[in-house]
Amino acid sequence: MTAIRQEPKVAPDKLRVVIAEDAAVIRAGLAEILTDRGHEVVAAVGDAEALKQAVAEHVPDAAVIDVRMPPDHTDEGLRAAIAIRRSHPQVGILVFSQYVETRYAADLLGARAGGVGYLLKDRVANVSEFVDAIARVAAGGTALDPEVVTGLLSASRHASVLETLTAREHDVLALMAEGRSNSAIAARLAVTERAVEKHISNILTKLDLPPSDSDHRRVLAVLAYLGS
Repeated sequence: MTAIRQEPKVAPDKLRVVIAEDAAVIRAGLAEILTDRGHEVVAAVGDAEALKQAVAEHVPDAAVIDVRMPPDHTDEGLRAAIAIRRSHPQVGILVFSQYVETRYAADLLGARAGGVGYLLKDRVANVSEFVDAIARVAAGGTALDPEVVTGLLSASRHASVLETLTAREHDVLALMAEGRSNSAIAARLAVTERAVEKHISNILTKLDLPPSDSDHRRVLAVLAYLGS
């Protein structure tokens, strides 16, 4: 399988962001976080239809989208995110949820390479990490929670491949999914970069993916694998 080749663009210092979150308190909190850091929230809405209208009207740099929104509180946000990826491919999408919804998540990640993130609310360590993830997807990069990748692999026909990965390879794959560089992975795991390179080579071989020197392309290779 060939990884899709797309390099990240440079995101503007001041991002224009649409927020879609049905809980008013969380919606207001996200807007405050972004405006405090110099970004512009061009719309903050509470349902999927309003989200699609806001994106069409403002064409923001990025959209932060909760998975479960009215009317049914199931996967309306995720389906809207897929529609936006298709109609406005230049808009970065960051799904921010309490759940890993495997039914549509693979479609979201496989619809177009780059410019997408999926974070679990309970696992975002700090505000800076969250804001950095938005900037990353706005620039065409990726920001995936390790649990999302594991959940998608487990739900796919490739689930047996996970069993062939060592514990350390699991760790490296999780950090790759977050968009980390070799040096950042080495620092996090307290190993050498050469050891990281070996682990990555083993992972890509087991996933039947071609090696690549580009950190971004490595993540795209994983996304391509999930969406295959």
